[in-house]
Amino acid sequence: MRWKRTIQLLDVHAEGEIGKVAIGGVPKIPGETVAAQLHWLNTDPKGQALRRFLCLEPRGAPIGSVNLLLPPKHPDADAAFIILQPDQAHASSGSNSICVTTALLESGIVEMNEPETIVTLETAAGLVKATATCRDGRCEKVKLTMVPSFVHELDVEIDTPHWGKIKADICYGGIFYALVDVGQINLTIEKANAAVLVQAGMILKELINRHMPVVHPEIPAISGVAYVMFRDLEADGTVRTCTTMWPGRADRSPCGTGNSANLATLYARGKAKVGDVFKSKSIIGSEFEVGLHAVTEVAGKPAVIPTITGRGFTFGLSQVALDPFDPHPLGFALTDVWGPSAGEI
Repeated sequence: MRWKRTIQLLDVHAEGEIGKVAIGGVPKIPGETVAAQLHWLNTDPKGQALRRFLCLEPRGAPIGSVNLLLPPKHPDADAAFIILQPDQAHASSGSNSICVTTALLESGIVEMNEPETIVTLETAAGLVKATATCRDGRCEKVKLTMVPSFVHELDVEIDTPHWGKIKADICYGGIFYALVDVGQINLTIEKANAAVLVQAGMILKELINRHMPVVHPEIPAISGVAYVMFRDLEADGTVRTCTTMWPGRADRSPCGTGNSANLATLYARGKAKVGDVFKSKSIIGSEFEVGLHAVTEVAGKPAVIPTITGRGFTFGLSQVALDPFDPHPLGFALTDVWGPSAGEI
């Protein structure tokens, strides 16, 4: 076989959310920093072609992400990575950080030490400390010390054609989120409502980004609301979440960066303090433990440093390749599986 390109993928999921890790064949990504590499992937035609090759059909699927392992730029980092999804490359993710940590340790790329191994991950949003509990050659769970998270604006009112005025908290947890109490759209967070939740999320994301541009004050490569996360508070204090993602799907995990953003809102409203720990549950019932590790500032804004704890599981090893005669090197998406917005690709 005379393939033009081959990339090896270790298949991993974190509490149900797929985060494949490209452990071999990753081409050199230009950029002096990981943020610059993120910008190149999102703006250069060659970077966009790489993302499409891995994330769109026939090699990809609407669910999950592909994490590009990269040589670290920071002297303290063990590895760097950037998250590829069908819409764009993203700066940070809790579930994908768990997947990458699990992949690094269980593949032997980073030496596993029992009972605990600390792995420092470099993302476009900054360094993430991953503390892995290890036993019998397996990564049992990962506790992430995330990048500082902060509130951009609370209780932003959005005029919608479907639900009237909706209030959202616009917050940063490694990427920007719009956090919406799910009762405002007369829904609950459960499996049966996944399709209508993601339809609502896509509508709200478009409205918010059209009327309220946001840019990280210190990292210009991170801009725009990436996801709408619906939230609900259960009787026992558990935060139930549904993060909605392009082209119209629900995050299967409780969402690490989303819960980091939500933690910033709890702190801003006086509902969380340093040392607090609570549980977050996803639409499929999987769980993360969320903690408030410390407080800090970002460009003069109050910020929190969250911790996210969850589990990663390897489930396969694969290799994707490009036949030089393949008529679909950039991939494709159809509305039958990918939803109405697939027509934009």
